[in-house]
Amino acid sequence: MAFIADNQLPLLLLFFLAGLIGTAFLFRKPAGHRAWRLADLVWVVLGGFGALAAVISGIYAADSSRLERQIDIAYAATAAFDRDAARFRLRFCDPAYDADIAVLCDKVEFLSASTAGNAELPLFIAVTDEVAPLRGLSLLFGGRAAAQQMQDMTATASAFDPQAFLVFTALDAPAQAAVDTLRRKVPAIVGDFLILARAYDDLIAHVAKLKDEWDYLQANAHILALQVIALCLVSFAAPFRLGKSIVELRRHG
Repeated sequence: MAFIADNQLPLLLLFFLAGLIGTAFLFRKPAGHRAWRLADLVWVVLGGFGALAAVISGIYAADSSRLERQIDIAYAATAAFDRDAARFRLRFCDPAYDADIAVLCDKVEFLSASTAGNAELPLFIAVTDEVAPLRGLSLLFGGRAAAQQMQDMTATASAFDPQAFLVFTALDAPAQAAVDTLRRKVPAIVGDFLILARAYDDLIAHVAKLKDEWDYLQANAHILALQVIALCLVSFAAPFRLGKSIVELRRHG
């Protein structure tokens, strides 16, 4: 499949050239000959196969769009969490005037550090755009360097592990104890921290779903090869259909 994806345009041109050569031989046959009727049948069959492949690729494209939406959601959730965490630290942690508040500040700092790797989330968009149906053709004009860069990006995205970036628990035992103590003393701080904790849990869920969407898309990447094969067959059959039309025009002209 990698060979097909990396050589889409040459394969299309090769099959089209083969169709032209075959059509040139058929021009020896008169209009209405059985060979032209078979050529027309080949065009109908392969054209139908190409249409089916286009429908299937449309489903793949819809899955790609769903992945992009999930990327937007996860990235927005990351940005919102980082913004709220920074506001919390500025309000209550500079400096922390209580030991329990210091515990919550340390926890927020750890949670913020765990989301730093999520800055790579847009990488999924770049890779998805390039591996979507037919868009891989653009890689052919970028040479080997562009192809190698995209392979590296794909490998990086496939190795993306949400748990490697989101490794902290929002409410562990020390944080819960600090929350219980501060609930009586400074409920406003507790409220802001619990909002952050829930936002962090939601963020974990969004990023985990993002990885699931990516894995599903990669598992169905063979659809790309199916589409390219279908287009190659249509490219092969197109000259036969064109030749049949030319022969019939000559006969009636």
